[in-house]
Amino acid sequence: MTTGSFEKTIFFIPMSNKKSTPLRIVFMGTPDFAVESLRALVEAGKNVVGVITAPDKPAGRGRKLSASPVKEYALSVNLPVLQPTNLKSQAFLDQLASYHADLQVVVAFRMLPEAVWQMPPRGTFNLHASLLPQYRGAAPIHWAIIQGEKRTGVTTFFLKHEIDTGSIIFQEEEEIGPDDTVGDLYPRLMKKGARLVVKTVDAIERNDYSTTHQSEDGALRTAPKIYRDTCRISWSEPTEKVYNFIRGLSPFPGAWTYIGEAMVKILRARPSEETLSPGETSTDNATFLRIGTADGAIDVIELQWEGKRKMEIIEFLRGNKIE
Repeated sequence: MTTGSFEKTIFFIPMSNKKSTPLRIVFMGTPDFAVESLRALVEAGKNVVGVITAPDKPAGRGRKLSASPVKEYALSVNLPVLQPTNLKSQAFLDQLASYHADLQVVVAFRMLPEAVWQMPPRGTFNLHASLLPQYRGAAPIHWAIIQGEKRTGVTTFFLKHEIDTGSIIFQEEEEIGPDDTVGDLYPRLMKKGARLVVKTVDAIERNDYSTTHQSEDGALRTAPKIYRDTCRISWSEPTEKVYNFIRGLSPFPGAWTYIGEAMVKILRARPSEETLSPGETSTDNATFLRIGTADGAIDVIELQWEGKRKMEIIEFLRGNKIE
C-alpha cells in the first residue's frame, strides 16, 4: 500500500505538573461498530453527557420501528439520547449546545455540518477504520480486503470540511490475513478502534498529543459506499482478484452471481487448482462446485441461494442439482 507523506504539527505541549480535567463528551454514532467505542468510554469512566444517533427505523417483516444499537446501549446505561432528522435545524443545535460539551466523539455516523463539529471548544474527532489517508470513505474495511491489502488499521482525527481529511491524532495497524473476510476483520478493528478512542480522549484531557497533517501526495485509494450492483462477481477477472472480492464482501452485503436463473451470494470460497473458462461451472452435485475465472477457478465453500438461508456447499448440493 502506498501512503502519502506526513507533516507533523505540535498543537499541545505536555504539562506534567497539570492534572487532566474530565471532559464533557457528546458521542455520535449508530451501528454496533460504534457501540464498542461508546461502551469503552463509559467503562473507562469518561464523562459522556449525551449521545446522538439515527432516528428509529422500520425493520423486520412487521416493519416495526427499531432503535439503533447505539441508542439501545445508551439507554441501558441511562445516557440521554437525541435522534435528529435534520442536523442543521436550530432546534437540534440548541439541544446540542445545552450539553455544554468540551469534546465530541464520532464513530460511524453521518456527515456533520460545520455548525456541529465546530461547536465544542476542544474539537470533534472521528474514528475511521483505515490507515488514513488511505481508504477515505464509507466502506474502508471492505475495500482494503477487496484490494488485497496485507494491513489496515484504525485512525482518530479531527474533523474538517472535506470528509476523512482532518489532522491525524493516533493510528494503530492491524494485519489482514490471507483468508480474512470482512466478518473476521470487522470485530478486530471495532475493538482496536474502541481502545484508540479512549486513548485519544485521555490524551486530549491531558493536553498531551500532537497531530499529523494528511498529505495528498502519493497514490491514494478510496472506499466508496457499496451498492448491490457493486457486489456482482466478474468471472473474467483473475482468480486472486475474484477471491479477494468475495472475501471483501463476506458476510455482508455478499458477492453475488447467477447460477442458471437464480441469483446466488457466495460467502466463502477458495482458489482451485483446476482451470475452467470464465464463468464455466464444474460440479459432481455432491461435494464441490467450481466456477472458472480468467486464469483458473474458484471453489465455492458457502453460499446463499436467493431467498434462502446460507449453506455449506455439501448441504446445498444435497438438495439442489446443477446442470
